[in-house]
Amino acid sequence: MTSATQGSTGLAERYAGALFDLAEADGALDQVNGELQGLAELIRNSKDLERAIRSPVISRADQRNAMDAILEKQGASSLTRRFVGLVAHNGRLFALPGIIAAYKLRLERSRGETSADVVSAQPLTQEQLAAVGAALKEAVGAQGVLAARTDPSLLGGLVVKLGSRMVDSSLKTKLLRLSFAIKGIG
Repeated sequence: MTSATQGSTGLAERYAGALFDLAEADGALDQVNGELQGLAELIRNSKDLERAIRSPVISRADQRNAMDAILEKQGASSLTRRFVGLVAHNGRLFALPGIIAAYKLRLERSRGETSADVVSAQPLTQEQLAAVGAALKEAVGAQGVLAARTDPSLLGGLVVKLGSRMVDSSLKTKLLRLSFAIKGIG
C-alpha cells in the first residue's frame, strides 16, 4: 500500500468515524447508511458523476451544489446532506467512495457483522444464501451480511469475497486452471 493510499484510507476512516458518531447520536445509523449506499451506487453507475467528484477543475461550490441536488432528489436526510456538503467544502469529495465504504464497515463491526459479496452463475435461493451465510459465520465467527449478484460468465459455482479474502470455486476458473495445466503454464 502506498503512502498516498494509506493517507486516503486514514482520511476516509476519520470522516466516516465522525459521521458514524453523529448518526449514532441522532439514532440514524441505518438511515444514513442507506442514503450513503444509494449515493455509492449512483457514483458507481455514472462515470460523469465519478469524474465530477474527482475533478480538480470543478469548483468546490459547484461540486457541493451538485451533490446537494442529487441528495435532495434522493430524499436524503439533513445529516447526510450536511455531511457530504462539508466533505465537498473541504475539497475531499474524491474520498467520498472510501468514506462510504469505511462507514459501512464501521457499522458492520459495531454490530458484530461482516459483509461478503457472493457471485453466482444463477440466482441463489433463500436456502442457498442461508447455507452460505452459515458457512461464513462458522469460518469467520461473525454474522455475515451477504450481497448476492449473478454473473452468467461463471458458468457454475460461486465466488465469495470477504474483505481482502476471496474464494473462487467457479466453473469458469476451474476450466481456466485446467487449460493452463494442459498447456503447461500453471
